[in-house]
Amino acid sequence: MSSDTITKKSVSSVLAARMIAAAEAKARELGIPMAISIADESGIQKAFVRMDGAPLLAIQVAVNKAKTAAGFGIPTHVWHDFIKDDAPLALGAPHIPDLVVFGGGYPIKVDDAMIGAIGVSGGHYSDDMKVAEAALAVVS
Repeated sequence: MSSDTITKKSVSSVLAARMIAAAEAKARELGIPMAISIADESGIQKAFVRMDGAPLLAIQVAVNKAKTAAGFGIPTHVWHDFIKDDAPLALGAPHIPDLVVFGGGYPIKVDDAMIGAIGVSGGHYSDDMKVAEAALAVVS
């Protein structure tokens, strides 16, 4: 293999659709319409749904949660712990375009390799996290 190229794994459209279906089912169980975004390993949207009744602004928040999780390879809620006691980060992080620092975004990993990310928005971030975690449960 040449050192001039790399090989990446990426979430398939089939897996993305299964994850969307699982997320929608959990959101319906909670009674909260959500926006759900699945991104590839580079943070580019692969699949998306805005459930009937989901807030309009939830669209961009879900996309940004997926982008944040893909961009850093960590769940979005972890950012709070990074910045809460660090004044430079606390002041600077809110000015980073598209960065989300509350729950609902997670990397999608297979065999410790990040293949994509999910972002969910529409409820309190704790509900968004439950919906995202339900979607992650279908990943093998």
